[in-house]
Amino acid sequence: MRGSEGTLVYMVNAKGIGSPLVPQYTLFSQEIPMFSLDLLARASEVVAAYDKATRRISVAESCTGGLVCAALTSVPGASRVLDRGFITYSNEAKRESLGVDRLALEQFGAVSPQVAAQMAQGTLAFSQAETALSVTGIAGPEGGSVQKPVGLVCFALATREGVALNYTCHFSGDRAQIRLAAVAEGLKLLLSVCS
Repeated sequence: MRGSEGTLVYMVNAKGIGSPLVPQYTLFSQEIPMFSLDLLARASEVVAAYDKATRRISVAESCTGGLVCAALTSVPGASRVLDRGFITYSNEAKRESLGVDRLALEQFGAVSPQVAAQMAQGTLAFSQAETALSVTGIAGPEGGSVQKPVGLVCFALATREGVALNYTCHFSGDRAQIRLAAVAEGLKLLLSVCS
């Protein structure tokens, strides 16, 4: 079977054998952007600033599920500045991958400034980056409470030089809008310490 651009399309079955009979992925000659032009411009600014400063970034993401890293890697040259990303959606992942304290998770909850700060510090500890960003929040539509409503997102940033920033935002919108707003804010925070 041929895709719209004349590319042969294969399906990989459970045995790993390609079959040209049932298409699963179609390859196009033009890339369809995952992000808005504004978000891509901000990601480009971050990559350019960190590249100029010869600094690397690592990111720990919960509610954004890797979207900060995806935005950064949408920019050519990102490999010079992005060291690694941790998607730590569960509390277990936060503990096992980043060393977040179980007591902090129990006492403050995964969406808290305290846990965000520990995530950023853990990201520094388990990476080669000079700057670490963490994002943890409630994207909805479920999961919110009176104390922690849907749209609450906690950010932390830590550097090897001892800079530590920590703040909380409340975004409105649906799940996708909240997640993208958190990505934009995270990129803005990264830029604030390297511009």
